[in-house]
Amino acid sequence: MNVINDTIQALAMVVEKLPIGTNLALLQFYWMLVSGELLASRGALFPALQAMGLEEAEVRRSWAAFRYGAWDIESMLRTWREHVESEGQWQGHQYEGYYAKAVDLTAYWRPTLKGLKTKHYDAQADKALPAVVLGMIGRVGSVGKQRMALLTDLVRSDPNDPSEAALQARLVQRVAEGLTEDEMPIFDAGFKISELHDAGLPRFLVRLPKNFTARRNYLLDYNGSGRPAEYGKRVRPLPRTYRGKVIAATPPDRETTWQVDGFEFRAEFWDDLVLPELKPDSEHQTFNVVAVYDPRFDEPWLLACPLKLSGGSFWGLYHDRWPIEQLPLAAKHMVGAHRQFVFAPESSQRLPELSLLAGSIQTYLAAISSPIPTGFWDRRPKQTPGRLRRLLSRTHFSDLADLLPYRIRKKASVTDHLPKGIHAHRRTRQPVPV
Repeated sequence: MNVINDTIQALAMVVEKLPIGTNLALLQFYWMLVSGELLASRGALFPALQAMGLEEAEVRRSWAAFRYGAWDIESMLRTWREHVESEGQWQGHQYEGYYAKAVDLTAYWRPTLKGLKTKHYDAQADKALPAVVLGMIGRVGSVGKQRMALLTDLVRSDPNDPSEAALQARLVQRVAEGLTEDEMPIFDAGFKISELHDAGLPRFLVRLPKNFTARRNYLLDYNGSGRPAEYGKRVRPLPRTYRGKVIAATPPDRETTWQVDGFEFRAEFWDDLVLPELKPDSEHQTFNVVAVYDPRFDEPWLLACPLKLSGGSFWGLYHDRWPIEQLPLAAKHMVGAHRQFVFAPESSQRLPELSLLAGSIQTYLAAISSPIPTGFWDRRPKQTPGRLRRLLSRTHFSDLADLLPYRIRKKASVTDHLPKGIHAHRRTRQPVPV
């Protein structure tokens, strides 16, 4: 019962400041998500809301709050983040004075949604498919021994420019606007150094492709023959094969080794580099490239960062990018939002946003609670959102009325004079002006 009470109190805290009536209806919608009713209904909202024990009028109000309610995801994200940080159980990961801040894209596949212009690459289909694509930003930390990303921002695609490149630019710009002095944004290989420079990011950590090359930000001494060089010497961190011939890698400027859990890691560094198309100039923003070798894998991580950090910090920072991947997994497979049956443009954006926040809340509450066994066979339960979801699914929302704050209640509005049913949305033809 303590877990159920903690869950409803956390959800109530997120929506309490919303308009009266909207907060109750949206709280019911959140409970439908975290209790997994969307899984049983295979993405249908009305059956999922009715399965919670709501009456027909409550189902309609909850859907209307989701579709038309006066709320935005940014305020709820901010409320949830402040609540988690105030509790003190989640601790951010810091490396040489910088907190890890992971950045990524996620897609909700909608192959039959009419009018959808955004697409995202699917590895199984080997092509871009129609999807609702969102940018995610989250600070990375841990609750006990469990790593977890605390969601801070969600970025939508621009309706006037639905390309993924435009969304990446908007996402990077949002990172630059909200970056504090003690944060290090971490990007995967889908982001390019040039767009990070264009956004004015003073620091970043980005993964590079294996065939990446750069140049020195200085010219070699002229040897007296031929045309003087205009570009710095090319630097190739990793060897590659071209037409059957091996092109050797550039020797590193320095190397370091360290140990983690009995494994010895090695890092090779190339310092003060610029992009291949740039000529040497003191005004260019230079960066450092590091190849991190993990003895458990054949291929190294190739990373770039403007700052000179230790090999262990590079490894730890990029290792902390993976928790941002947990949020879509919880939202889609634990909450059940991988299959969606909403079609209005705003609803198609709102449902993924709410599901991502619900998955984040579910993951955090599971991590701070005692392990919940699924049954007698579950002898070594773990603190997972799936086990919490199974426990919450046994409770109807009507049984939790006594646990709600006073401000979360139905709005006592007079509606007897308003048309109901089909008459409420029937439109009449407007007279044509003469």
